[in-house]
Amino acid sequence: MRETLTISHIGAQGDGVARTASGPVYAPLTLPGETIQATVRDGRAEAVEVMAPSPERVAPVSPQYGDCGGCSLQHWAAAPYLEWKQDLVRQALAREGIESEIEATVATPPGARRRLALHARRGPDGGVVLGFKARRSWRLVSVSACPVADPRIVAAIPALRAVADAFLEHPKSAPTLHATWTLDGLDVDVTGVERRSGGLSRDAQMRAIQAAGEGGLARLSLAGETLVMARQPRVAFGPATIPLPAGGFLQAVPQAEAAMVERAVAAVQDAGKIADLFCGAGTFTFPLAQIAPVLAADASAAGIAALRAGIRSAKGLKPITAEARDLFRRPLAPYDLRGCDAIVFDPPRAGAAEQTAQIAQTKAGVVVGVSCNPATFARDARLLIDAGFRLERVTPIDQFLWSAHVELVGVFSR
Repeated sequence: MRETLTISHIGAQGDGVARTASGPVYAPLTLPGETIQATVRDGRAEAVEVMAPSPERVAPVSPQYGDCGGCSLQHWAAAPYLEWKQDLVRQALAREGIESEIEATVATPPGARRRLALHARRGPDGGVVLGFKARRSWRLVSVSACPVADPRIVAAIPALRAVADAFLEHPKSAPTLHATWTLDGLDVDVTGVERRSGGLSRDAQMRAIQAAGEGGLARLSLAGETLVMARQPRVAFGPATIPLPAGGFLQAVPQAEAAMVERAVAAVQDAGKIADLFCGAGTFTFPLAQIAPVLAADASAAGIAALRAGIRSAKGLKPITAEARDLFRRPLAPYDLRGCDAIVFDPPRAGAAEQTAQIAQTKAGVVVGVSCNPATFARDARLLIDAGFRLERVTPIDQFLWSAHVELVGVFSR
């Protein structure tokens, strides 16, 4: 039976929400104020037909819109969309009883994503399907164009499809090609290959290497292990150029990275010594080292090795001390952080409760938290606030365009 519903707001996952007597109903690809007709099953609207569209609705630009699960909000005008992301941060803080100045969301442009995770499967005709997962499904949507991705990655999709073919050797393999555009071209790390049956055969490896060469890839690796490297992929962090580790972490959008770095650097201008925790290969480390000596720590030994290599490429930096250390199991204690009057930390989505508890006991006057998860950021912020810090301001950053994800930078002071 079809029902007529009115969308009241957008939920945290990017679906429109209609309030009904039976509880909320989630309707994908809808907007606040819209009247829709849909079949409702288990609180979800299916076969949605928009009867009265919102004036905020705009024409989507992706040929896969509506099927691909990657862009859930491409139909929303920019201004209300960015305000919604700002409100997501406000709501996360409010759940922890935190009030702060929340700046306008920093926008990022289309065609800027330098990192894509492309899934590969064998199609019914035996060919390779390369693309993104469909909305709420394991089915793949074949991608030939992507408005959020760097056009150079999009242009390489035929070559990536040929590379993926070699990794579909085993019927249980579900490879994902993590493609990154670097200063030296395309770097691809493949995960999801069946290993229990012996892993990738030597013949399949040779076919993958040949396809990588024919496609002009800078490097091809399997779960972080290099199969072939024509050119060392490099990225620039401030004044340094670092060799990107195979499978290593890198912010997805250069403009978003620049916005994060700019705010972190501005907050610690008066520091005498800075700690950069969860530093990766040095995204923040090198810009910070233009201000003061930096103590950098991260669990990734490969990331720390790349950071140390980058030190040799830059001039005019203050001293950098880098340590490979699991900050979840062995967080840096106040003794380790002595002398650091400013601390920057950029943990994974899980946040950094253990390390934050140690930061709270230091004498640092300024702390900058960078996060891809407002909920865990708010939890960690509560620890700092309870220890005497004040959350001065938070800047949401729209790194993942047209999605429900939001990044942020928060500045704390004593």
